[in-house]
Amino acid sequence: MDTNFSIRKTSRGIPPRILYKQIKTDVLGKDFDLSLVFVGDMLSTRLNVERRGKGYTPNVLTFPLTESSGEMFINLREAKREAKKYSISYTTWTLQLFIHGLLHLEGMSHGDTMEKKEQKLVKKYS
Repeated sequence: MDTNFSIRKTSRGIPPRILYKQIKTDVLGKDFDLSLVFVGDMLSTRLNVERRGKGYTPNVLTFPLTESSGEMFINLREAKREAKKYSISYTTWTLQLFIHGLLHLEGMSHGDTMEKKEQKLVKKYS
């Protein structure tokens, strides 16, 4: 068992089959300690309000804990809604959200550099 990576599910939806551990290691390294939790609308909205002061339902939230650890919450219901809205597969969209969150944990901010790296990784793992 990899003690540097854990996945939990607190919502009803079924997470798509994605190489989460391999992608996490590719982006953040094997020593980065990541907790990935699949959540629904209520918990993701509550976390967004409590931790970020934002009142909307997010698709992915990331919180660095230390330089080498962090947590990520992916809202499966929101991912499904957005995938349909953007006419993209649920699996591909969830993959993109996961990679997006990893890049934030790596320290990247929104912008062209992050977007290019995100698209390169999505292509690699699709």
